[in-house]
Amino acid sequence: MPDENPRRALEAAGWRTTRQREAVYAHLRASTSHPTAEQVFAAVRAGIPNISLATVYKALEALVDAGLAQRLADDGGGPVRYDGRPEAHYHLRCRETGEVRDLELPYDEGLLGRLAPGLAADLLRQGLEVTGHRLEVLVRRA
Repeated sequence: MPDENPRRALEAAGWRTTRQREAVYAHLRASTSHPTAEQVFAAVRAGIPNISLATVYKALEALVDAGLAQRLADDGGGPVRYDGRPEAHYHLRCRETGEVRDLELPYDEGLLGRLAPGLAADLLRQGLEVTGHRLEVLVRRA
């Protein structure tokens, strides 16, 4: 589990702590909507009017690099979204709106072993090690 203290985590990853990074982190932690960079920019700009979109992108990069946030890419070409909950968990993504929500299921470290017995051993033979997994349930309106 990454260090959730933003100052320590950023410094451990080689980043300085700035007011802008702290504001972006606070917004991500308070958000349940998994915002895009543009949505983070609009929200943080209310408190820091002179912040630029480039600064928000750099802050998001620093937070992801420090393990304080996750980058959630959409394989369908939608915008990248950000999650301020760094611990392993699952997501629900609407294919129509792009909305991403946390899926309140307990994270199961043994899920891959049950779904694909022998996968870990096969990967080890290739010099790879399983370090975790992500599950995203895709939905649309019925």
